[in-house]
Formats: sequence, C-alpha cells, structure tokens
Amino acid sequence: MKLEWGFNKFIPLAAFIDPSNGYLVNDTCVFGAEVYVCREKLSGKGECLSMIKDPITYKSTWRIDNFSDITQESADSKPFSSAGEKWKIQVYPKGKGSGLDSYVSMYLTLAEPEKLLPKTKVYAEFTIRILDQLNRNHYFGTANYWFSASNPTCGWPRFVSHGYIVSSAAGLLVKNICLIEAEVKVHGVANAL
Repeated sequence: MKLEWGFNKFIPLAAFIDPSNGYLVNDTCVFGAEVYVCREKLSGKGECLSMIKDPITYKSTWRIDNFSDITQESADSKPFSSAGEKWKIQVYPKGKGSGLDSYVSMYLTLAEPEKLLPKTKVYAEFTIRILDQLNRNHYFGTANYWFSASNPTCGWPRFVSHGYIVSSAAGLLVKNICLIEAEVKVHGVANAL
C-alpha cells in the first residue's frame, strides 16, 4: 500500500520564488490539500471532505418570554446562519425522551435540512447555554456532530432539571424570561463523490 502521494515537480522554483506570482510572500507560503477517501473502489462510493481553516464561531441569542407558559411540546428559535447553513435551537420545556417530565431538553438542528445535497454532512462544534441572568454562571452543554438531512438534530434530552431551572438562585429563569444562546462553529463539509 502506498502511503504518500504527490508531485516530484509541481512548480518550477524560479516561478515559486518570483514575488510577482504571489506564491511566496514575506518568506511565507500557505499549502492546502484535498483528500479523497474511497473505501470501495469497485462500487464508486466515496466522499470529498473540505475542512475549514480557522472556522468562525457564530453566536445567536434567543429570548423566551413567559417560558413556563409554553404549552406546545417544543419551541423553536428563529433560524440563524452559520457558515452558509441555517440553524435553530429547539427547546422542550417538559422534556423529551429520557428527559420527559423531569428535564428541559435542548437541541441544535438544521433549519433547512432538505436543502442539503444528498449525502452531504456538515461537521459542527457547538455550545448551547442557558444564560444565568443574575450571576453569569451559565448552564451549558458542548458537542461535536455530523449534521445531515437524515440526522439534522443533536442535543440533550436531559439538559437541565426542572428543579434547577426554576430555582431562583440559579438565575436561569428570571421574571419568567429565559435566555438561550447557541455558538456554532462549522469545521468541515463532506460531500458524496
């Protein structure tokens, strides 16, 4: 198995060091590579992974008035953009799954998963926090996840207990107002070949 691939003569040295070409600036050069991983040569399957160098963290804050009066199973924030994708925060005040009736469940989800190309996956690192409005001792969870049209949601069925969120000392629910913040950083996108 060959472990290294490349070019013996990619660009002439004279062209590389010529300042007018812009390859070498202040004795610095930036290189990039696209790696295609094909697990099954005969079936034609594979992915193209594009990583984002120095990804930007996008932040969105959602203010929910009358939090304890929400009667629906869940509530969604307005969509916000991060790295070309639209996202939203989902909260289940009475819980979901293993958190039902005892916890507030919290998720980050793609707002428009149907707009992704087939078999496209978006790798994101994210933090969801309920802001402590009194002491700045915020309650948060952080995760990394491959989001796709078939798996557009990631989060916690047991994000915070009902007992803790209503505790006046916690500062998470003040005058029945809850402030939820999401930070999303997209690290890469994988597309099917």
